[in-house]
Amino acid sequence: MKLKKQVTVCGGAIFCVAVFSLYLMLDRVQHDPARRHSAGNFPRSQISVLQNRIEQLEQLLEENHQIISHIKDSVLELTDTGAISPSGHLPFRSANGSWVLPFDGRPTFLSIKPLDCQFALARRSQTDLQMLDVYSLLSFDNVDGGVWKQGFEITYEANEWDDEPLQVFVVPHSHNDPGWIKTFDKYYNDQTQHIFNNMVAKLAEDPRRKFIWSEVSFFAKWWESADVHKQEAMRKLILSGQLEMVTGGWVMTDEANAHYFAMIDQLIEGHQWLEKNLGVTPRSGWAVDPFGHSATMPYLLNRANISSMLIQRVHYSIKKHFAATRSLEFMWRQTWDIESGTDMFCHMMPFYSYDVPHTCGPDPKICCQFDFKRLPGSRVNCPWKVPPRAITDANVAERAGVLLDQYHKKSKLFRSKVLLVPLGDDFRYDKALEWDQQYFNYQKLFDYMNSHPEMHVKAQFATLTDYFNAVYKANGVAPGTRPPDYPVLSGDFFAYADREDHYWSGYYTSRPFYKNLDRVLESHLRGAEVLYSLAVAHARRAGLEGRYPVSDYSLLTDARRNIGLFQHHDAITGTAKEAVVIDYGNRLLHSLVGLKRVIINAAHFLVIKNKDIYRFYQTEPFLETVRNSLGFSQHPIFLLFLRYLVLFNPIEQERLCVVTVLVNSVRVRVLTEDGQTLPVQLSAQWVSKASFKTYTLSYAQPFYIQSQSLTLGFSGTTGLLESVRRKDDPQEVRVQIQFLTYGTRPSKDKSGAYLFLPDGNAKPYLQREAPAVRVVEGPLFAEVVAHYQHFQQTVRIHNVPGVEGLSLDLTTMVDIRDQNNKELAMRLVTDIQSGDTFYTDLNGFQIQPRRYFQKLPLQANFYPMPAMAYIQDSQYRLTLHTAQALGVSSLASGQLEVILDRRLMQDDNRGLGQGLKDNKRTANRFRLLLERRNGQEEVTLVLYFPSLLSHMTSTILNHDVLALPVLSRKHGVPPMRTFAPLAGTLPCDFHLLNLRSIQSLDTHSPSPYTALLLHRLGLDCGLEAQNPGFNCTTTQGQLSISGLFRGLDLQLLQPMSLSLMHPQPPLSNDSIINLEPMEISTYKLKLC
Repeated sequence: MKLKKQVTVCGGAIFCVAVFSLYLMLDRVQHDPARRHSAGNFPRSQISVLQNRIEQLEQLLEENHQIISHIKDSVLELTDTGAISPSGHLPFRSANGSWVLPFDGRPTFLSIKPLDCQFALARRSQTDLQMLDVYSLLSFDNVDGGVWKQGFEITYEANEWDDEPLQVFVVPHSHNDPGWIKTFDKYYNDQTQHIFNNMVAKLAEDPRRKFIWSEVSFFAKWWESADVHKQEAMRKLILSGQLEMVTGGWVMTDEANAHYFAMIDQLIEGHQWLEKNLGVTPRSGWAVDPFGHSATMPYLLNRANISSMLIQRVHYSIKKHFAATRSLEFMWRQTWDIESGTDMFCHMMPFYSYDVPHTCGPDPKICCQFDFKRLPGSRVNCPWKVPPRAITDANVAERAGVLLDQYHKKSKLFRSKVLLVPLGDDFRYDKALEWDQQYFNYQKLFDYMNSHPEMHVKAQFATLTDYFNAVYKANGVAPGTRPPDYPVLSGDFFAYADREDHYWSGYYTSRPFYKNLDRVLESHLRGAEVLYSLAVAHARRAGLEGRYPVSDYSLLTDARRNIGLFQHHDAITGTAKEAVVIDYGNRLLHSLVGLKRVIINAAHFLVIKNKDIYRFYQTEPFLETVRNSLGFSQHPIFLLFLRYLVLFNPIEQERLCVVTVLVNSVRVRVLTEDGQTLPVQLSAQWVSKASFKTYTLSYAQPFYIQSQSLTLGFSGTTGLLESVRRKDDPQEVRVQIQFLTYGTRPSKDKSGAYLFLPDGNAKPYLQREAPAVRVVEGPLFAEVVAHYQHFQQTVRIHNVPGVEGLSLDLTTMVDIRDQNNKELAMRLVTDIQSGDTFYTDLNGFQIQPRRYFQKLPLQANFYPMPAMAYIQDSQYRLTLHTAQALGVSSLASGQLEVILDRRLMQDDNRGLGQGLKDNKRTANRFRLLLERRNGQEEVTLVLYFPSLLSHMTSTILNHDVLALPVLSRKHGVPPMRTFAPLAGTLPCDFHLLNLRSIQSLDTHSPSPYTALLLHRLGLDCGLEAQNPGFNCTTTQGQLSISGLFRGLDLQLLQPMSLSLMHPQPPLSNDSIINLEPMEISTYKLKLC
């Protein structure tokens, strides 16, 4: 203490002398009358000397300031050295060298009711077709089927339709990609707007003409620019049934990489637009172009009250098998459905493509002759060298007979005598001539068929719902109901192959930078929606709605639509041209900026203690967000003096976690709202591996880092993870990380944006020089960073109790921009006896069991991993959680392998016309969770659910805490207080999917209503429960909404369909709602 006083006094004296000397000099110059009066004649040389002296004094002052700072730091270090004393406020080392942290000592508990665990163990209803069993059954031999190359010869008897004529429904359509070869706007300007303009005119010419449309994003853009007369004409066509809106999403979403939050949100956005502007509700789903189909989609459509759906891109061998067994129409049931409540009637198109040559029947050479856009003289012709012929009185009989033969053959693949024939292709009907060519010629054919009873056919133009209704009527069942003897199917349709061994498993990883950015945007959108809805409700209650920036709603709408646009099956997939990708990226970045503004404006209002003094000024934000950041390894930068930091936890549960900010001083103290000191860990911000000195160690031994929950072993030569040991487990489990590379085939077809066509098994990643390895240990976290030429992997463990401390935080920064035709993979190698079975998620919503099939090529065994994948045996489960969609497989027992990035120099002949050469330095973020089975149930049970801990781990990975620094203000910072929106805690098997303000007629402000979307999670309770770090209970799916939101009254509680289009009778405000496991439900609330 005496030393501290002496040094402080000495330093203070030096500082005072320097300042006082400067003051006297300046004062003398300023107040000496002689000098002042002769200022005009003051010699320039003396002025220069004086300036130099002032600069020297200023430099001296700065040096003295630095000296004092160093002295102060030294004094503090002297007083702190050896202070291994449990003060109760700072982290300290115990006698054995481990860190002791003074976290809040409140006890936490985990209480899961036994009945909430039964769902995972309950017997499922049997399905006729289980896709894993179908894969086991098929040989995938690709035998030449004749005119139907991927199928077989179809025969029929001429009298089969004598008693019941064939009903043919020809459905004209135009598939419009909201970005692919051209940007969304360019497609609209060049083609799509002309399709709509022609549609209005040409459908009105004949009431027998029909058409379907899917992408609301394009329709909304046309509607906004159309005059009132065109709008009314279009509305009349829809209300009369000539034009049908199918699915009604903002886009035709990808089903492999998209997260279910975004899939739902784009569906809501499309349906809300249709309700507001047209008053129509879609009844049928239409998905002809996503590259494989997920079981999540029929569930979401079912919850949106859509009764039927259609799919197209399915593996050609599966199509052949389903066609041979007349199983192309089926009830699609969720694998976890105990009964049949999730059933969705589904039609699978049988042939290669959705274009005209592959939709009228099995012979594309003949069907192409009935695509009248290809008449001689057109720029489009038939590859089979036989062009269409215009229908005349002279040839109509012959032409009708040829076409009916194809219809008959196609109908033999189905169980009813009702036939669907789509008539369209990409961006069709953009010219008035095509409308005339198709409709006039087909109408002549229909008129001839229908006027000749001996043909036993009734043919007509139709919408998709017209077809489905006819199927239901023919089978004597209500729409959406299972027709007698129709099969029930469970599973999904990945991976997709369109021919030979061309598996579309490359796009699961293509352009991972944008896949990661998409997930960052989704988290920001959800956070902004929740905060905005709460802020507006509280402002309305306080009578301050006029002061609050309610117009931020337009920023929410903009973000909803841009994120929705990116769910398109050529956007998040990474399969668009480079210029189009840039356009998507600019839209997402624009929306990210807007969402940050919504968040800081809402947080400003909610944390102000005295709402009476609240004022919003557009030019004076109260909070700021991360600058120059897309959410990737960036943190708020503090120029420390006295600063306030607002933290926003976007998830519904409490969380104990480490929050990172960048500071410009090593002396940091963090206080809570009530003045308690929080533990901190100061670590250097390394710019690159060149920022530190590297030492080469010979025969380096394995080394370890540890936390209160985990001990990790690392290779002393590679710096990569070797083992994991949980604190409660004496066994060290091998979890070895390896990096490998795939090339592409040397000749003929090669990998591209869509296809994964490797040149054999992966090869170990090698580099000449040894990696630079950095180890950081401290009270809050320890990490190992291994620097390689093309990637940098950081493995971090957090020394905190609860969810954050129970898994490994993995970040792999990948940069392969100097590689050609290479794909970088990360492989986890363990001793877990997983056999040939592994598990991947579908859209972050559900788990799908997978099996490695040796009879299939390597690329066929990769699957999409939007959120997680795991392997397990009777003892352990190892789950890799991901913050971006990537491709994953398990090529051997005990392994998980994920493709991190791919750089490919050529097109793969699927229409893109480019390779993948616009790679970016990308941070792939993961959490690795090792769990031990509790041994209570039979190990032979196949469980399809994550544990509660696994669900929570995925949530914290995908929803970071947002740090919002309070900006300095002239008049000081007004008093703030913590805003806790929930009066209690949600049951921990409930996920608050969204709290979404509902639209009004005014596009810049919402209605008084809010949509609450809840998802009850399915749990595997067979893994040892660990302390989650907060009080966790389950309630058998019951929840009271009336007391859920603190400080707000519930005035309306109304169950709705998923997309808010179908209301149910309102419930009493004090009702207890009940959700079954896996159920997603939507409620319309009025909060005030």
